[in-house]
Amino acid sequence: MSKIREKLPLLLRIIVVLILLQTLRLKFIAHPDYVYIFSKVGIEPYGRILIGVTELIAGVLLLIPKAIWIGAIVIIGVMVGAILMHMTKIGIDVNGDKGILFITALITLKLSVIILWIYQKEVKFF
Repeated sequence: MSKIREKLPLLLRIIVVLILLQTLRLKFIAHPDYVYIFSKVGIEPYGRILIGVTELIAGVLLLIPKAIWIGAIVIIGVMVGAILMHMTKIGIDVNGDKGILFITALITLKLSVIILWIYQKEVKFF
């Protein structure tokens, strides 16, 4: 049981980084779904690229031991924004994806909150 507790935080961070890498790739190659999303919000292409770069930086921070909490906070902020946009402007189902992007944002948010909770003792301003 002890080994699982030791490995779980790393596993959660890797899962979040893998999710971010997948969505980053699609943002940076201007996948039609992402162009549609950011056009609907009114920030295509600069918002798509800026958010992609922000997610890339946050993903890298998740892999740096002293910066894990910073990466988690940034990802939480980006995911809250994504979820709010889905709920207010874009909709849950984007171009017939049956809510996959929305669900992925929810999962990423939840995992990032768990990561931040695990590393809460390292947060500098608390």
